[in-house]
Amino acid sequence: MDISLWDITPWQFTALAAAAMLVGFSKTAVSGANTISLAVFAAVLPARASTGVLLPILIAGDVLAVLTYRRHAHWPTLWRLFPAVAGGVVVGAAFLVWAGDAVVRTSIGAILLLMAGVTIARRRTAARADPDDEGSRGGRLKARSYGVLGGFTTMVANAGGPVMSMYLLSAGFRKLGFLGTAAWFFLIVNTSKVPFSVGLGLIDPHSLLVDAALVLFVVPGAVLGKYAVDRIDQRLFEQLVIGATVLGGLQLLLR
Repeated sequence: MDISLWDITPWQFTALAAAAMLVGFSKTAVSGANTISLAVFAAVLPARASTGVLLPILIAGDVLAVLTYRRHAHWPTLWRLFPAVAGGVVVGAAFLVWAGDAVVRTSIGAILLLMAGVTIARRRTAARADPDDEGSRGGRLKARSYGVLGGFTTMVANAGGPVMSMYLLSAGFRKLGFLGTAAWFFLIVNTSKVPFSVGLGLIDPHSLLVDAALVLFVVPGAVLGKYAVDRIDQRLFEQLVIGATVLGGLQLLLR
């Protein structure tokens, strides 16, 4: 890890603090919007170092989201996803050993745009799905596919949010069910990534010192997100999630 809190200028710290607030907002309002935070962290900090600094910030946001929406999770969906996600995390960790930043960004950006396109196409040609119908053979196959991609993208660049957002939208989740299921999913998955990140040298005492200075900024973002989500109708919510995913994919491809 080649970053220290004392190397960060006031303007850089301001940008990181705003990105941390956006993490809190995305966790309680528009999932996938934290791809903007990913871009800010990667712009201010060295690319690999930024993933290690961002992970504890994301976990703090996950804790706040679980406290807010814990009763709305759909656990059958979570149990279908976890085995495939675990496989994706392992593949992502192996990928990080040899892949350069450019390969990582291009791969994930392409995946996000593909998932957004597939979700838009499915929603135009099919009736609204029911999360309980995802236990069918086709539903299990879809869960495995999205689970592997979600595990892979979250491990290599903390960018699993948009992939899982596309899965939850395609499965027909309403707003609160979406947020509650996503909250528990990412709290468990992001926490499980910590040993991998420590082993890869992405998290160390220097990165944790930066986190300690930034983590409190997650709280006002989460409060603002909870206030905003009560005022966003279902259609606008879905459009914002898809829009955030497309923007996240494009900024990864065009950086």
